[in-house]
Amino acid sequence: MMSTNPELEAQIDQWRGYVQRRRAISASDVEEMEDHLREQVTDLTSTGLHDDEAFLVSVKRMGNLDEVSREFAREHSDRLWKQLVLVPEPSDGGARSWRELGVVLALALGAGTAVKLGVELFADEMVVVRNIGLLVLPFLAGYFAWKRKLTWRVGAALLVPFALLAVVLNVYPFEPDGSTLFLAASHSIVALWALVAVAYAGGRWRSDARRMDYVRFTGELAIYFVLLALGGGVLIGLTLGTLGLVGVDFEPVLESWILPFCVPGALIVAAWLVEAKQNVVENIAPVLTRVFTPLTIVMLLVFLGVFATTGGLLDVDRELLILMDAVLVLVLCLLLYSISARDSLAPPGLFDVLQLVLVVAALAVDAVTLSAMLTRIAEFGFSANKVAALGLNLVLLVHLAWSAWLTVGFLRGARPFAPIERWQTRYLPAYAVWALIVVVIFPPVFAFA
Repeated sequence: MMSTNPELEAQIDQWRGYVQRRRAISASDVEEMEDHLREQVTDLTSTGLHDDEAFLVSVKRMGNLDEVSREFAREHSDRLWKQLVLVPEPSDGGARSWRELGVVLALALGAGTAVKLGVELFADEMVVVRNIGLLVLPFLAGYFAWKRKLTWRVGAALLVPFALLAVVLNVYPFEPDGSTLFLAASHSIVALWALVAVAYAGGRWRSDARRMDYVRFTGELAIYFVLLALGGGVLIGLTLGTLGLVGVDFEPVLESWILPFCVPGALIVAAWLVEAKQNVVENIAPVLTRVFTPLTIVMLLVFLGVFATTGGLLDVDRELLILMDAVLVLVLCLLLYSISARDSLAPPGLFDVLQLVLVVAALAVDAVTLSAMLTRIAEFGFSANKVAALGLNLVLLVHLAWSAWLTVGFLRGARPFAPIERWQTRYLPAYAVWALIVVVIFPPVFAFA
């Protein structure tokens, strides 16, 4: 048994986590590779090399992990199909465990029941809209709390902000048609999603790696949810058409029962699918980002052209500014998803240049949007909507600007890719903080109007 020190063990743990992300390499393969790695480290340290040096040399001798993964995929292609089974057979040959599937279905049913009860108990649909996040996301957090085996202390710490947000959203005397109600309801989703991240990280919310995993999870969750929604939409359409031919009106059942249960339930099921199949769908992220990054660059350039032809900044349409903010949020999501999917050890390439072009184009759009917003505020005065949009654009500006600066350094070879990853994960809480400000502080400041 080779003697090790804590620093070497930490390096091996990091290497093991990186290998485990390769979709074709099983747990037993990882153990075999780790044994081989440790043997090489032992041999090299016996020749006089320090542990760090021996580790680096041994990893280099292991070869490129992408090549290793492809080789395993060729030799064990049947594994990829077996992993698609919802409840796969365990590697040790034991019986299948249906426990997690049962927990997921129970939580999905609970989320649907909560939404259904909310619709039935509250005559005002706006009450349901402002509480929709509180009705659904606690069940998603509950799944991760069960999955990660959270301690009671962490679970109780999560319940407190959930409860405080519930109080704010339901005690504040919002005007029914006021903008602060819409802002609080929409931004509460962001704040609640940040709380789910704590459960996802198993309480290790300060971990950069876990935050990046959550970014990847969010992107893949969106993919799965859309796929489930499209499949469900096709089935519902066929059912409506078939029953319509025999004179049965299916719409009341659809509106009163199926949608309230299926939509929130699909979110929980989609989260479970991402967790269960995260190694199988690892290749989705690089493909999507490489397809949509150049298309998004073209879209941003078109929007800059639209701005250039609108005349003065005061003449920019309000709806166009709202659309610009939506596009910038989309760019941010694409940037985060791209970074989460990138091999941090790979050298700079063409796609990194495209990503820099994307960020610079987004910065240009953000700068023009900010100028237009400031011009409108100077002319027409402050409002909750304007200040919320202005704050979001400023938060985005800082995020994108520093991302561009770090990317330039990476492309020039002045720094590794790791600082770019750290910047994304460590800046993400800024969005949660801004969302909380909009939810808690904006309503009384703007008289709940």
